[in-house]
Amino acid sequence: MIEVTQPRLMTEERRRSILEIVNRQGSALISELSKQFGVSSVTIRTDIKALCEKDLLVRSHGGAIRRTEVALDAPLEVKAGLHHAEKVRIGNAAAALIKEGEIILLDSGTTTLEAARALARRNLSRLTVVTHALNIAWELAGARQISVIVIGGLLRQISHSMVGPQAQRMLADLHVDHFFLAVDGLEPEVGPSTPDILEAELNATMIRHARQVTVLADSSKIGRRSLSTIAPISSVSRIITDTGIRPEHRAIIEAKGVEVVAV
Repeated sequence: MIEVTQPRLMTEERRRSILEIVNRQGSALISELSKQFGVSSVTIRTDIKALCEKDLLVRSHGGAIRRTEVALDAPLEVKAGLHHAEKVRIGNAAAALIKEGEIILLDSGTTTLEAARALARRNLSRLTVVTHALNIAWELAGARQISVIVIGGLLRQISHSMVGPQAQRMLADLHVDHFFLAVDGLEPEVGPSTPDILEAELNATMIRHARQVTVLADSSKIGRRSLSTIAPISSVSRIITDTGIRPEHRAIIEAKGVEVVAV
């Protein structure tokens, strides 16, 4: 029996089909798309990269997910694969701002996790890190030069973080030099936002107890909104992002007196 293969789709037609599949399903794996279209994984990666560059899709670990103007909640394991190289650079830049003897507060998130990793490598002395993220506390557990304070509360499994009234009460007696906030969306005219109401309330409390606030967000999150606004943009000292930030977004943010660092 002779197997008859269908002719391969032209590049643009295939990419339109990939976009339709991801938008319909919400996500797709490179391996699945490769089989479906009868092309190599390298070709599908090139297709996905081209669609991402046009802001039509968002890369994820092993595939792509649907792009939306509203930032939706997703498991930490999924977020970790998105814009990883940018998050590493942002985390390094954040860690470089921290000085010996400071008390800092690290929000939950994959970008703040990269900041924690970079901070552990700096080997600063007399440093105290406060966090409500279990994965960040675990990351810093082996850094003996860092004192770690873990905020307790209700566990959000999706983000590995503690939230709720207990967490807010524990924050009431704490004051920190620097709060590093990770967000799911940041509208230049409004401010940072997150999908979870309890997380937003806790983040707002953290802002009030910090001398300065730095938002860590890759450029895909700027210009997007999520369910709960955390605080006005005026409460932010600076934003560390990547060089993909749109010029119009940067201009609006800087006009409001917020420093923008693109790495």
